[in-house]
Amino acid sequence: MYRNLTALFLLALSACSPTNRGENSAICGITMLAAGARVMDQITLPHMALTEPPEALHEGIVPARVVGYGTTAAVTSLADDGSVTVTYLGEGFPSRPGFGAALVDDSSEVLRGILIWDADPPPADYPRIGTITNTSTTMPLIGVSVNWPSVTSDRCPLFAELDTIAQ
Repeated sequence: MYRNLTALFLLALSACSPTNRGENSAICGITMLAAGARVMDQITLPHMALTEPPEALHEGIVPARVVGYGTTAAVTSLADDGSVTVTYLGEGFPSRPGFGAALVDDSSEVLRGILIWDADPPPADYPRIGTITNTSTTMPLIGVSVNWPSVTSDRCPLFAELDTIAQ
């Protein structure tokens, strides 16, 4: 029994070791799943919904990721009607159902990135700020204000820094 506990402790310790950093480490994968669940909880709070796209989404490149995949770039543009179109450039983009959420830090009002789920979107009366697409699928994009420290950490950031070459 003690041998099993020791093996489990050593496995956990190795997952948390400084040499195992990065969004592809085991501990960061677990952290990512927990962060996704925490964001989903905050989406259910009506006062956390954004009714307009954050300014950082008007035009440019932002970090984005599908839950369970790594951070990649997404290109944003603003339509004449004020909605945003985000083009996701990475892997794992879900087919329907699915949705994207622009995550804005509730304390600094800074856009942190776009998280994408392969789950049913929030109800139709939840404010939409635009769409997110890849080459074959388009899904709704919502905006949500999040308590940023509760969904990310310095050790396992929800979004990795974008490579300057991709920008």
